[in-house]
Order: sequence, then structure tokens, then C-alpha cells
Amino acid sequence: MLARRAPHLRWQSLRCRGLSPNQSGAIWTTRRWCAAGNSAPGAGAAATPTDVAWTLGFSGITTGADGAAASASLTAKMGLRAPPPPSGQNSSASSQAAQSSQRTAQIARHLERTSDSSSSPPSATMSGYSVRKVAAQNTLEHRVYIEKDGVPVSPFHDIPLFANQEQTILNMVVEIPRWTNGKLEISKEELLNPIKQDIKKGKLRFVRNCFPHKGYLWNYGAFPQTWEDPNTVHPETKAKGDNDPLDVCEIGELVGYPGQIKQVKVLGVMALLDEEETDWKVIVIDVNDPLAAKLNDVEDVERHLPGLLRATNEWFRIYKIPDGKPENQFAFTGECKNKSYAMDVIRECAEAWERLITGKTAPGSVSTPADLFSSSSTNVTVQHSPSRVAPESLPPLPPHQDLPPEKIDASIDKWFFISGASA
Repeated sequence: MLARRAPHLRWQSLRCRGLSPNQSGAIWTTRRWCAAGNSAPGAGAAATPTDVAWTLGFSGITTGADGAAASASLTAKMGLRAPPPPSGQNSSASSQAAQSSQRTAQIARHLERTSDSSSSPPSATMSGYSVRKVAAQNTLEHRVYIEKDGVPVSPFHDIPLFANQEQTILNMVVEIPRWTNGKLEISKEELLNPIKQDIKKGKLRFVRNCFPHKGYLWNYGAFPQTWEDPNTVHPETKAKGDNDPLDVCEIGELVGYPGQIKQVKVLGVMALLDEEETDWKVIVIDVNDPLAAKLNDVEDVERHLPGLLRATNEWFRIYKIPDGKPENQFAFTGECKNKSYAMDVIRECAEAWERLITGKTAPGSVSTPADLFSSSSTNVTVQHSPSRVAPESLPPLPPHQDLPPEKIDASIDKWFFISGASA
């Protein structure tokens, strides 16, 4: 139950750190009262347990002698500063602080029970993700593995799709940084699904530069725990899924890096028809981008970033032409559908992944061979998956190598002028 709101007070978001999804479900939407006109704290400002206790209550939970210990436990869990000691000259303030401490203890015990029953992996909004690079970029041997707190995880299966309990912020795995040409992707065939460069006829694949574009226009990547099911024909596109995780175009201003986990919000989706397969392209914005607060749906993109959606459509339509292939086609005459439609697509692909990881659907090329450690469905967190393994049972990964990229052929930088492409 929320505390009664005084007329001169306003809401300010409070983001709680260091919690699992189930824990964050209890306090993710916690708010903190601030006097109107006061300046908001900086992005790194920490909330106190008193702030949480002021705005949250759990009915039916009683306090006890362990209140102080539980309060300290919550403080440690949330990475919060302890509240200042009450002044001995102000009995009202002292009483309020005591009540806040009791309420904090209630919340701590509630979270302990929630945590004990949790079967979900930790939210990727928390720190702890890192990359392990093997061999030099632009080589056949190059791999980017993702680790969580030093434990190797699969970017396909182990990173949560949703970054908050309300399912309004999603986790994105960056595969290809903006303005680069190497066609990097999550491997569906290798153990733990590292990011590697696509290969065709024994050679590394690069996208060509179609004037006026250079490489990819956005940070390009995928949503974890999604799968475009090749066994299902979409009722509106009339084509099957492309057997890959759901593709994402992040349109923020900061250039990412392979293996980066970005928190993003969804704005829209395009339906590319690539070689008779549905290949959804979800348009998103990094929640930390300066424009993120202004971009909430597809119409906001055209308002604040005029021309970007048109350029995105053109890029996907013509990018294979320099390699001798025809133009790609789009469903919906190339329209970028809105956020609501995009979220429906995401949930459909999340349900398809659920069927895949639990063995309830034909896996396409995402096969699960008899040798568990050769399985592309191997994961360390999905408890109901037959391919889940204990992290300590995984074979050791190669050591991290922070090597300079190998030089690429100068022809990769060539510009191609495509008839009908807008300048």
C-alpha cells in the first residue's frame, strides 16, 4: 500500500539495484516522494531504506526482534545507503525512523521469501556481464563469449528477455556495432552460442556499403530468449520464421560493441521478407540515450529522427544487391508497425523459444544432438530445459585475448551506387 500523497508532493522514480526479477517485482515500481521544486538527485543517487519503507507496505507481515538485522539485509541487497540516525532532540523524527526501520524489515523478510522461491535467472539490468574474446576480429577463429559474474552463459538462452517486472524494458545483445561491416551473429550451432562472424564458402561475410550508407545504420543485434519459428507461418506475412533469434535495430547515438547487453525500449517493427522467410526487425532505443524519454512509439521516431525509418527500409531492401541478389521485399508495403504490434511479435517469438528450449517443437537447425556439450541449446539457467547443465560441468573456454583486429580487404570499403536508392 502506498503512503498517502500530500498535495505539494510529486512522484520521482526510484530504481532499485542488485535485485533478481522476483525481488524487483516487489519494489521495482517503488516511488519516492520529493517536495515539489526540489532538484532531482543524479542518476547515480542511491535511495535509502527509509525511502523504500515510506512508499511500500506489505499487509499481514509483522515485525519482530530481527527488524534491525532484516533492515541491514535489505540495505545490503539493494546496495543502498543506511538512513541517518534520528536526532535525539526530535521525538517525532525518531518515531518515524523507527517505523521506517520496521517497515524495511518487513520488506526484507518478504524479499527473502520471494528470493527463496525464485527459479528465474538474474536480471541483466544488473552489473556483472562481461565478454571473453577469443582470437582476433576479422578471422575465422574469432569468438565473443558472454559471462555473468565470471560464469559463461548463452546469449541465446541464459540472458532474460525482459529487464524489469513490468516487461517494458528489454535486454538486447549487440552483435554488430553501428557503421561496421562484419556480419557478426549469435552462433546457433556452437556450445554456449558465442558471437562469431558469418562464413560463406569458407570466407568471412561482410555487408557492402550501398551509397549513402556505411555498414550497418544502427547497433544491430538480437533479443535473447526469442526464436522465429521456421515451423510456423505468420498469418499476416504468409511466411515462416527464419530460425533465428529476433533481430533488433538500436537507434541510439552511442556505438555499441559485440556482446554488449543493452537495456532498450521497443518502438516498432518492420517485417522483412528475406528469401521467403519472415525476418522481423524490431526498432528500439537504449533507455540511457538522451532521446529515450521522447521516443515511446513509432511516430516519435519520425518526429525526432526524421528520415531514419525510411533509410532503414531502404537499407534492408537493397543491401544484398551488390552480392548479385534481388531486392528484399517487405510485408505491410514496408510500413513500420507500432509498438503494440511489435510487443505482440516479441511475445510470440518468446513463446516459440519456450517451446524450443523445452523440446516441445521441431528445432530446425537449432538441433540438440546426443552429446549434450555439442548442443546449441545448452544453457546454465533455464531450469525446465532438458539441455540445462551445471556451470562447473562445462568444458573450459579458451583464455580471453584482447587482440587488435586483422586488416580487411580494401574492397570492403567500396561504395555501391544502387539505382532507385535515395541519396
